[in-house]
Amino acid sequence: MSEICQQLHGLFNSLLRHRFPFDEVAIPRNGIYILFEKGEHAHGVDRIVRVGTHTGENQLRSRLKQHFVNKNKDRSIFRKNIGRAMLQRAEDPFLEQWNWDLTTRKARERYLPLLDEEKQRQIEKAVTEYIQQSFSFVVFDVDNKEERLEWERKIISTVSWCEECRPSPNWLGRYSPKQKIRESGLWLVNGLYKDGLSWDELEELERMVQANPR
Repeated sequence: MSEICQQLHGLFNSLLRHRFPFDEVAIPRNGIYILFEKGEHAHGVDRIVRVGTHTGENQLRSRLKQHFVNKNKDRSIFRKNIGRAMLQRAEDPFLEQWNWDLTTRKARERYLPLLDEEKQRQIEKAVTEYIQQSFSFVVFDVDNKEERLEWERKIISTVSWCEECRPSPNWLGRYSPKQKIRESGLWLVNGLYKDGLSWDELEELERMVQANPR
C-alpha cells in the first residue's frame, strides 16, 4: 500500500496547486479536491491531509468556499475539526459550545440563548485565517456522483493505511479530540481504513487525472 500511496502523492503533487484566494474559474464544477498543509510531508513531497468531494451537482466550487471562506463551522466539518483542535490545544472550555450544531431551528432555539456569540466569531475568524494561510489544494474532474464518492473513498483508504504518511510532531491535528484524526494524520473521521486502490485502479486514476489536468 505504501508504494501505491507514494505514487499517488507524486501524482497529486504534480498538479496545478491552488491557494487562497483561488480563481473559481480554474476549479471544475464537479470533482475531487486533495488538501495539503504547511509543514506536512510524506514520500519526499507534501503530505495529503484531506480528501473531499461534494454530493450536489456542480457544487465543488461552493464546497471549497465553505471550507476556505464562509465563517460557518456547521456547514463544513473540516472547519469544525480545525476549531476543535485549536480549542483543545488551548484547553479552552468553549470547545463544548463549538461542538453545538446550530443548523436546525430547534437547535438554535435551544442553544443560541446560551452561546457566547462573540467568542464564536473569534474562533471562526481564527479558523479561517489558519485554513487560508496553511492549506493548498489540487482538484480533478469527476462528473458522475457515484464515481466521485468511490474515488474519494479509495484515495482516503489508501492514504490512511500508509505507514509512511505520518504527521509531523507539530501537526495541529494531534490536538484533535477525535481519535481517528490523531491516529490517521488526516482531517477526516469517515472513509478510513477501507479498501484502498489496487495497481490497476491507480493506473486508471492516473489516466483520468492526466487527461483533465487542473
